[in-house]
Amino acid sequence: MPQKKAFLVVGLGNPGDSYVKTRHNAGFVVLDNLAEFLSIPVEKKKFDALFGRGLIEGSEVILAKPMAFMNLSGIPVQKILNYFKIPFKNMLVIHDDIDLAFGRLQIKENGGHGGHKGLKSIIETVGSGNFIRLRIGIGRSEDNIDVANYVLGQFNTNEKKILDKITEKARDAVVTTICKGTKKAMNIFNDKRLISSTD
Repeated sequence: MPQKKAFLVVGLGNPGDSYVKTRHNAGFVVLDNLAEFLSIPVEKKKFDALFGRGLIEGSEVILAKPMAFMNLSGIPVQKILNYFKIPFKNMLVIHDDIDLAFGRLQIKENGGHGGHKGLKSIIETVGSGNFIRLRIGIGRSEDNIDVANYVLGQFNTNEKKILDKITEKARDAVVTTICKGTKKAMNIFNDKRLISSTD
């Protein structure tokens, strides 16, 4: 019986204390939660990334956080894919998305980058958009704040109240995708209702 290929889960964000828990670092936040949940330390430093290896229900998984800045995420990702010989279809990238309302998640197969600089870097560097994405909705600013300042800003007080629930649901979406497949995960998590404090 052929051995199953490892699954690579990448959380996108910017390194450095000044970016911790900003909207643009939603991918890091979810990946950190997933790593804690699975007891996989993401501490190995190589490929200009932090990564860790472990198992999800018998499937090998590599969790990674590129330590290049967002618009250079593709280089570490390509190095990891090449080193572990992981096919594109076995990669899931977790990222923030301003075109998705805050409180919504969406799993998506393939596609373009939609203006997201991290996705753009990955697609251009690896030469394919044929991978899974978990979009973490951060919505758009209601105060006409410049997009760059908005995504690099902290979540507001009301958002922070449900951020943990969003993070936990996103974590569960990753686990379901790896264990039960993308279609099953889409049916469960691509819900148009917003996650709220009463969920």
